[in-house]
Amino acid sequence: MSRDNPPRAAGGGKTGGSSAAEVPPIVKAEGLVKSYRSDGVPAEAVRGVDLCVERGEFVAVTGPSGAGKSTLLHLLGGLDKPDSGKLWLGGREVGGYSEARWAVLRRRSIGIVFQFFNLVSNLTVADNVELPALLAGSTPRQARESRAELLAELGLEGKEMSTPGELSGGEQQRVALARALVNHPSLLLADEPTGSLDSKGTKEVMRLLSRYHQRGQTILLVTHDARVASSADRVLSFFDGRIVDDATLGAGTRRGGGVADVLELKG
Repeated sequence: MSRDNPPRAAGGGKTGGSSAAEVPPIVKAEGLVKSYRSDGVPAEAVRGVDLCVERGEFVAVTGPSGAGKSTLLHLLGGLDKPDSGKLWLGGREVGGYSEARWAVLRRRSIGIVFQFFNLVSNLTVADNVELPALLAGSTPRQARESRAELLAELGLEGKEMSTPGELSGGEQQRVALARALVNHPSLLLADEPTGSLDSKGTKEVMRLLSRYHQRGQTILLVTHDARVASSADRVLSFFDGRIVDDATLGAGTRRGGGVADVLELKG
């Protein structure tokens, strides 16, 4: 998958002219299914999902707890394997990738931000951010330069030698965002990135995500918070393992159908 992020086309993922044929969607899924066993009984978390995300889009997937949102994101990031269905990233079918090949793809092209930060507690902030760059093949000097630039932009100068436990929740999530962005990923996946933050931390993280989106970063964010979802330019309502509504905010346009008002999109 290319690490470049060309400017996105307007219109919630729709492209016009010949560029649509030349540049494949950054994410394309067809018929994704994922089941788990609960008390010995199969339970479908994702039920035949079709999805297309164009380069440069900011897409939020929202819905009630237990709807299957995080499972969908884990499938798109190769953190879990679907029972059936097909998945393409940047025009390349990746459904048959081994865990090792997925790990390489994530290091180079996919950044992931989690609700509970997932920072290495006994490493400094600097080491937490530099480590993914080193694993992806950057030299120590390149990793340091990228880390310094990101921490400065995210308001974390002076925190380089701190450990995660010495930071506030909002600061830890900004470190996690720096770590996810250090390799300039084509796709940023954010799984409830504000779910454990107070209102101040939530505003900080969403402002930063919006800033990177404005520069062309493709973002797919999972959230149960309709206010957080309203920061995106396209919102998918997820219910009972399915996409039931596809809305472009501010454009007065809805695609799809089904249960259009599962959540109030602009609460």
